[in-house]
Formats: sequence, structure tokens, C-alpha cells
Amino acid sequence: MIKTLEKNIQNEKLIFTNQKAVFWESRKIMIISDLHVGKSAHFRKSGIAVTSQILLDDLEVLENLISFFGAESLLIVGDLFHAGHNSDLEIFCDWRNRFPDLKITLIKGNHDRIPKKFYEDYCIGIVEDTLEIGPFTFVHEPQHMENRFTVSGHIHPGVVFQGKARQAVKLPCFAVSENQLILPAFSKFTGLDTKTLNQNFKKIAFTKGIIFDY
Repeated sequence: MIKTLEKNIQNEKLIFTNQKAVFWESRKIMIISDLHVGKSAHFRKSGIAVTSQILLDDLEVLENLISFFGAESLLIVGDLFHAGHNSDLEIFCDWRNRFPDLKITLIKGNHDRIPKKFYEDYCIGIVEDTLEIGPFTFVHEPQHMENRFTVSGHIHPGVVFQGKARQAVKLPCFAVSENQLILPAFSKFTGLDTKTLNQNFKKIAFTKGIIFDY
């Protein structure tokens, strides 16, 4: 079930979800990061049994989000893909073909190494470095820019909740500071970085049933 938390950032209404995505309401843009299409197939090539159901589940979540919000554009701030051409890519292509009217733009990340022609064939716009839309600068790796508010991904932010008897639970989160928003990895087949971010960042954590400030 999709749960939401609205925030006013840079005088724009952003809707944070417990599905690892942000919806920019006035622009009808769904914003995600680090989908890592092809990661499961990459592991299988190395002899590690990882099912493609992981990707199918991720794409189903994305489809539900697009439908729920009526998104007209999908903006991916890096690492749409994980490796070169493999069998998981065909699953993504089939999914893409079902949304011919959806505009997709990718700010290339360090894993996005698919040949340029593929993006052209599947109507995916490519940005090599940064993309500025309104008050936001979209870039893959988190960075501070003077007089700009950046939206990025890359580090897969997470938080740790300590319980009694040395119990601990890790959750993915959004991280927000005065001039940055860092998105969680959209793919569930990723780890969590719970140590990189400093105290200047506030966290928006979530589970399958709730989203909350931390």
C-alpha cells in the first residue's frame, strides 16, 4: 500500500512515498534513483542464484506508482542499469514498451554503461552530468552546489533503529538537508549506507506500512 508524506521544499510540493519514490506534483514527475536493472542477471552470470523476480517486483511497484499519481514523466537520478546487456534488460524493455507516452529521463550514473543506441531505441533521454528543472539540480552523486538545491541518489541511504537487548533494525530512508535531497535506492536488491551522512541531514524513513520523519 502506498503511504505518503508531503513536504514543501524550495516552495515546491514534493510527495514522499514509502515506495522509495518522490512525486513532484506541479510537474507530474516521478523521481527515483538506483533501479539497477540487470543486477540480478549479472550475479547469475557469476554463478550466484538470484531470481529475476526481484526486477519484476521493482517494475510492478514503479508501475503502481505511475498509475497512482498519474505521472507523466519518470526522472531517474542515476544507475537505471547495473551492467551491460543481459537477460534482465529484456524484461525492462517489455515494461518500457507498455508506457509509450511516459517520458523517461536518466541522469547517467556510474553503472549506466549501456550503448547510446539502446536509449534512443527506447525513448530514454540521457543527461551526462546535471539537469536543472525549476529550483532543483538533479545529479547522480550527492554534492553541495552553491545557491542550488541538489537531488541525487547513489549512496542508498538508510537509518538504524536501536532496540532493547542490542536489537537493531535498518530501514531505507530519504535524506534531506538545507540544500540537498538524497533518494533511497529504488531496487530492493541493494544494501544500505547508514554511516556516510552527517547530522545536517534529516531522515524520512519508511516501511511497507508507514512513512515518518526521523
